[in-house]
Amino acid sequence: MFNNVAQFVKPENIVAVLYSHQDPDVVGSLTLLADVAPNAQFYISALWTRFLPHLGAEVLQRVVEIPDEGMDIRIEDLAIKAVPAHFMHSPGNFHFYDPVAKVYFSGDVGAAVFKDRWYLIVEDFEEHAKLMEGFHRRYLASKKAIEAWLKRIEGLKIDVIAPQHGAIFEGENVRKFLNWLKGLDRVGVDYLYPTL
Repeated sequence: MFNNVAQFVKPENIVAVLYSHQDPDVVGSLTLLADVAPNAQFYISALWTRFLPHLGAEVLQRVVEIPDEGMDIRIEDLAIKAVPAHFMHSPGNFHFYDPVAKVYFSGDVGAAVFKDRWYLIVEDFEEHAKLMEGFHRRYLASKKAIEAWLKRIEGLKIDVIAPQHGAIFEGENVRKFLNWLKGLDRVGVDYLYPTL
């Protein structure tokens, strides 16, 4: 990821790194980024910052805690919204919304597990949904978490949903994805323990 970013932005010009949740594939690079991006602040859920002291005091001084209710992250004239998405994979989960580009960065929501062929943009939603179903049923906590998140984002104008893993949803596929997620039954605890 860093090598790709460095093609477009000088590391010393990076001022903010936004972390959706605590998984190693997300925060595992924090100390590397602290070294190569000396002007960056690291935005992380307040729920997870107590797990960071082993990274050292210097890194901790650059961490900004995102409160449970979210916040606006100001980068010059832009205010990126840290949108609470708690239990949408992680108890202290956040997504990030760029209101100018109308891009919603959804962390692991929208993730797909590719088998034979990888692609960047979702074209055939129905086929793509087959690659998402297993992950979403197992990794999202509950139907209630999905409903709370959908209610929270319903007023946002979203042209693109960009998950961390998988493919990007554009145009009509944004609506299809949100409707698909709304229609999922038996996720999380209900998926694991259907007879309780």
